Amino acid sequence: MRTAYINGTFFTMESDNRIIEAGMLIVDNAIIQYIGPYAADQLIEQADIVDLKHKWVLPGLVNTHSHILMTILRGIGDDMLLRPWLETKVFPLEAQYDTEIATVSAQLGILEMLLSGTTACSDMFNPSGMDVDAVMHAIGATGITGAISHTIFSFGSEQEQRANLRAAEQFAKSYKSWADGRLTTMVAPHSSYTCSPNALAESARIAQDNNLMVHIHLSETDHEVQDIQARYGLRPVEHVRRSGIFDQPTIIAHGVILDDEERAILKAHDARVTHNPISNLKLGSGIADISKLLDLGIKVGIGTDGVASNNNYDMFEELRTTALLQKGLYKDATKLSTPQVLSLATRSGAEAMGMSHTGSLEVNKYADFITIDPYNKPHLQPIRESLSHLVYSVSGKDVCDVYIRGQQVVRNAQCLTIDEEKVISDINRLQGKLQR
Repeated sequence: MRTAYINGTFFTMESDNRIIEAGMLIVDNAIIQYIGPYAADQLIEQADIVDLKHKWVLPGLVNTHSHILMTILRGIGDDMLLRPWLETKVFPLEAQYDTEIATVSAQLGILEMLLSGTTACSDMFNPSGMDVDAVMHAIGATGITGAISHTIFSFGSEQEQRANLRAAEQFAKSYKSWADGRLTTMVAPHSSYTCSPNALAESARIAQDNNLMVHIHLSETDHEVQDIQARYGLRPVEHVRRSGIFDQPTIIAHGVILDDEERAILKAHDARVTHNPISNLKLGSGIADISKLLDLGIKVGIGTDGVASNNNYDMFEELRTTALLQKGLYKDATKLSTPQVLSLATRSGAEAMGMSHTGSLEVNKYADFITIDPYNKPHLQPIRESLSHLVYSVSGKDVCDVYIRGQQVVRNAQCLTIDEEKVISDINRLQGKLQR
């Protein structure tokens, strides 16, 4: 079915950052067929016309690093450093998960994402204690797109570690194309400090055998760098490189503690970086110098991390923080222009995830887009400065409508694919089952 969306201001996020006022978008079978000025001749065969009433329209936001199954853990450990937070809060609570906890937590995380304008994510989850197929069916039913990845750890006995690797490989095979192709997966060794050298090498093999990307936490803190140097005599990036991980396209989460040699390694292997500024600040990890990465031509996206260390999935808040931190870090207001930082949360983020079929409003790309009605919002006035407002004034609460592959999943700030009242009730009931 062909649908024309008219009377919108379209921020296409193409390479030239074209903005089309009083524009028109035509979608047919999930694919953008036309994007440009209003053209009456394009409407002859339209079955449906949607008047956007001058709303702002932009690509759906792309969250390049999240942990939706940890949404139930929001607020569990403030004012803690990363390693003690993981070891005394996150891992013990995740060990108590069952399928219902995992499913409802994922639904709540995706609900928050969709309502705040995120249409794609790259997510890692700990599969302990759950029926992963049930969880994946629930995620698929929400309408979101992206990559959902089974985390690899080197915990427990050798037999348990081998079982974890076997499960991860089976997951990679089973969910490489899921939910009518909206979802895929990556191979996800958790980190250099929670995975043995063998687990890293096996992760590389699984990725190569199944032609999948790799998603790994890397160079997040000074402590991590010191720990890996003490164990292996190498910094984390070189240690991971020697495992063969970078032989497949890889996206590293964080990259806060990098030197020039490590950046050169990332560039040489086309490794990408997902920048998670608010989580890095909350955990006291530092500020990633993404300006240097971008200057080298390294692909960078923006992620929220999990809400246990953020504590929300609002990508507008994340991109604003990204811009402000780089300007402050360099004491240079010209760092990260408004179009550039908005691209990191859309087109550039999609490219970093290996999903160039989304992230911008262009012919032959999927119709993944969101709308914002600025006219009744004082903080979005004057309307003429709309591009600036999208980075420095908008919040996720301003999102009106969300479409993924041409299907509306949010209408007037109400999610159409998830029962919000039930999920909120269930998450509070289930949190009581976790022994803290």
